[in-house]
Amino acid sequence: MVWSVWSEEVWLPPNITWEYFQDEPRFAQFSDLGLPIPMALLLILVRLVIQSKVFLPLGIHLGLSPRQPKPSRDDAAIQAARSAGAQDGAAIAKKTGLQLRTVERWLRRNRARITTLDKFCETGWRWTFYSFVHVAGLVIMWDKGWVWDITECWWDYPNHHIDPSIWWYYMIELTFYWSLFFSQFVDVKRKDFWEMFVHHVATIALMVLSWTCHLHRVGSLVLLVHDFADHWLEMAKLARYVHWQRTCDVAFGMFAVTWVYTRLAIYPTFLIYSTSIEAGQILTMFPAYYVFNFLLTTLLILHLFWGYFIIKVAYKVMTAADTVTDTRSQSESSSE
Repeated sequence: MVWSVWSEEVWLPPNITWEYFQDEPRFAQFSDLGLPIPMALLLILVRLVIQSKVFLPLGIHLGLSPRQPKPSRDDAAIQAARSAGAQDGAAIAKKTGLQLRTVERWLRRNRARITTLDKFCETGWRWTFYSFVHVAGLVIMWDKGWVWDITECWWDYPNHHIDPSIWWYYMIELTFYWSLFFSQFVDVKRKDFWEMFVHHVATIALMVLSWTCHLHRVGSLVLLVHDFADHWLEMAKLARYVHWQRTCDVAFGMFAVTWVYTRLAIYPTFLIYSTSIEAGQILTMFPAYYVFNFLLTTLLILHLFWGYFIIKVAYKVMTAADTVTDTRSQSESSSE
């Protein structure tokens, strides 16, 4: 079983062995993939510091209240009913004698104990990281030949040494996505929780697979394309939380244009076209490569899913003079 999982015939092109890479330290090393996991825990600590020392006082300065929602008079009765085993609205209403509508309203409000200030801090952290990694990606990738000619990802493969800057680019991105994977279970729950879960798993799997198979050139291009839009969305959310509606609308407009252009235009027509068509004309295919392409396609499907909501919001704003609301990421308990 171990032999079949790590067989060169599965992971590597024909006539290439693992020893070929292990004897040359300039190649990407599989052992490096263990580093981002403990680094992710450290990054979570950095996140907590930035949220509490930067965005918490900033949010308060901008008028956001740190106070929790005021408890209702039905809290004690409903909490007692839930402690006695009643969990759904109908059972709680029967136990307490309250109207079902009252219980359901309480349950929605109880799920919404997270304040706008909490969401502002969480969003501020993501904006900080996305902005940093976008600028870093541009600086790192600007002089890489495969950015301007993607066929360089395939010529002379797999004899592609890992550039130190690409090594850091991968490690930082992997660290961040591992931190998101761990923290998503305690962050503000949103309607697209499971889509985001699949996205994080697919992204980590893509990065691990591309590193293992020495496909880090095309992997770095995928990272670069995905880093263009996210910080605009987080900026729009920050602006909306503090009621800077014009800034919110402008930032969301930048996000929508950038997101659609990079993920629904460049990503499929430039990257997926090259991995599906051009690569097959230059390389001898191997099983792991088909898995790699499958994961790239999975990301595209998620892009189409989110693209529907983004275009829907943009259309409402343009046709109905509406203001931006994030229909993609509303939680069950609160409307953002």
